[in-house]
Amino acid sequence: MSKCLDAIRRAGKSGSVSMFGVLLLCAFSLGAARAPQSYETSSSDERKVLTRVDPDYPDALKKLYIGGVVRVEVVVAPNGAVKSTKLLGGSPILGQSTMKAIKQWKYVPAGSEETLTVKVEFDPHR
Repeated sequence: MSKCLDAIRRAGKSGSVSMFGVLLLCAFSLGAARAPQSYETSSSDERKVLTRVDPDYPDALKKLYIGGVVRVEVVVAPNGAVKSTKLLGGSPILGQSTMKAIKQWKYVPAGSEETLTVKVEFDPHR
């Protein structure tokens, strides 16, 4: 962790490396921590999730108090499997983590394909 903090300080002073790039590198090199997230799904019938996998919250982002809301468009097949995901808004790093987790979710089967919007909140204070 101290190496990442040093790199962040150097990037801020020199301006030669983007702060985002340093944060991205630190986030993936340090691993990830689990953190409680809140989930909100918007659809007409509120299709229920049978199996939910929590996204990883990169430890470096949590320690630097970087959080926020990620919005993902999810296409669910009739059998309940997640067919595709698309990042609609939020941090790209947290978005990748969220989409990776959502692809493992399983919904209640239904008669047709459905497109949902899922919002996941990453709160570094929890």
